[in-house]
Amino acid sequence: MGVADFSCLTLSSLFLGIMTRGIVAFNMLSNDNLAVYWGQNSYGDSNPDKSAHWQKTLSYYCRDNVIDTFPIAFLVDSYAGGNLPSIDLANICNSDNANYFPGTELLDCSFLASDIEMCQSAGKAVTISLGGGAGNIHFQDDSQAAAYAETIWNLFLGGKSKTRPFGSAILDGIDMDIEGDSQTGYVSFLTALRKHMNRGKKKYYITAAPQCPYPDAYIGNTLNTVGFDAVYVQFYNNYCSLWHYNNRNDWNFAAWDDWANNVSPNPDVKVYIGAPASSAAGSGYVNSKRITSIIQQTQSNYSSFGGVMLWDVSDAYANHRYDKAVKQALRSDLDLLNKRIRD
Repeated sequence: MGVADFSCLTLSSLFLGIMTRGIVAFNMLSNDNLAVYWGQNSYGDSNPDKSAHWQKTLSYYCRDNVIDTFPIAFLVDSYAGGNLPSIDLANICNSDNANYFPGTELLDCSFLASDIEMCQSAGKAVTISLGGGAGNIHFQDDSQAAAYAETIWNLFLGGKSKTRPFGSAILDGIDMDIEGDSQTGYVSFLTALRKHMNRGKKKYYITAAPQCPYPDAYIGNTLNTVGFDAVYVQFYNNYCSLWHYNNRNDWNFAAWDDWANNVSPNPDVKVYIGAPASSAAGSGYVNSKRITSIIQQTQSNYSSFGGVMLWDVSDAYANHRYDKAVKQALRSDLDLLNKRIRD
């Protein structure tokens, strides 16, 4: 069965499930949000012989109220064939099961439109993440960067194009997962894109996924200049990872909280704890009991705390639904408060 067939078979049952429970619209200002990357099949990459747990189409992960945001990973190259970007969605949409738009290296993954729209109808935000470890997101100058904002707007957001990778689906924003290259043009790109967003018919978001060392080497200057809605700080694969939570010389959420409150142009920006969803997803993984403690202490101590980001959804599901444990930890303080109010 192809991925498109799987999607069609599941969408009707998903819709019925969604209609039987309350749908809460996504709220970026909440402090209990869970963002989980989808698109790279991290579990399948490290377990090529265990296809049962490989990444599924997006709608598969929207059947409950656990995950709030899905950054789609990744838009890999800003300028590929035909002067358009390229995207990589691992086992879900690739050159073996999808076609390139003529004269480009941009895959037509429009069969995912119904998945995206289903997740959005369930109150979830779906964005496109630019970059990644192999990303090549670069601009020659500010003029080229500002013009590129219209390309992203037309391909993924509220604009129009004959080469929209996700067809009719209108994503909820972009994520900048920049792990190399220069920041040349980033401010101009995001400023121009925000202007498009502000004129749009719905709310759009701009997020980033910096490394935890502060300031971030690859997007730090941009973070200080542009009003991001949230940062998914990667507290893994670095000295400031979750492994070092008890070492105040290494664990530096306080530095990011200070940035949010005193440096960021957006006074309401939210800071997420970025974490691996399994031991295979990156150094810095901690078990569900440990991350529960870290989440609840950080949530209580920092006003900028917005939630948790996990890499990635395939690892989370294969790891005994690690995402559920994280969401339960995020909600426990609120549930306790509600209980006290009722009492």
